[in-house]
Amino acid sequence: MNADAALVASLADALGLDAGRVRATPVSGGDINAAATVSDGRREVFVKFNDAPASAAMFEAEVDGLAALAATGTVRVPEVIGRGEHAGTAWLALEPLALRGGNARAAARLGAALASLHRVTDHTHGWHCDNTLGTTPQHNAPLADWPAFWAQRRLAPQLELAAHHGAPVDLLDAGRRLLDRLDALLDHSPPPSLLHGDLWGGNWGALPDGTPAIFDPAVYRGDREADLAMTRLFGGFGSAFDEAYMRAWPLPAGWERRLPVYQLYHVLNHFNLFGGGYAAHARRLIDTALSD
Repeated sequence: MNADAALVASLADALGLDAGRVRATPVSGGDINAAATVSDGRREVFVKFNDAPASAAMFEAEVDGLAALAATGTVRVPEVIGRGEHAGTAWLALEPLALRGGNARAAARLGAALASLHRVTDHTHGWHCDNTLGTTPQHNAPLADWPAFWAQRRLAPQLELAAHHGAPVDLLDAGRRLLDRLDALLDHSPPPSLLHGDLWGGNWGALPDGTPAIFDPAVYRGDREADLAMTRLFGGFGSAFDEAYMRAWPLPAGWERRLPVYQLYHVLNHFNLFGGGYAAHARRLIDTALSD
């Protein structure tokens, strides 16, 4: 998908840019949405766009999540500038952050900031609206019981999707066995922390002054270990991040045992989005969890 001239003109009008001078420069790297920087030479914005109406709801939920994270004052997120639709394309305009790969010092700052974010808690797990993990619907209807939430709102829907996408029978059978044991595997009662929800290495960076920033959230309230499990899944954070988080708010006993149960959600989602070897990865995580 490209930002054609009509879409760029519509963006210029909505965002108060000079339509006669506005230009869109594509930005690569996203798996889900197209993106561009849109500038009239005086002001620049970062814009994500995709097909409406499905992505319009996705962007609305992203705005909601960014606002929730920003309201805590714990961690930097991009400011939302605007959201709209034009001729079947939905768009979301954000503050353009000059991000670079985070070094150990920035990662340590992020670890401490994430611990502060996770201390923002409520009484139930979930969120006031559904959102998406990538393009996969993420169901957030609140539940007080954490293992029930993880089973009903996270793993069961992903396993159902995996069956639809042709996952191996042995993976689905193993997944059902894990669901049957989830009360024992998630054997603690965590406070419902505010979570980023999709905190992999590609969803954070550092500003020129070293301030860490996070973006592309899939916000809900739940066990903070679920956020940290994602940071350990695909790399991009490092030991300085882990050490800073643990200094700020050490994890409770048993977190290593629960780690594969939380990582499974994201690996199943990757199978449902991208296929490939993620089915074997998911099966290994289930086997590890069930072996304890």
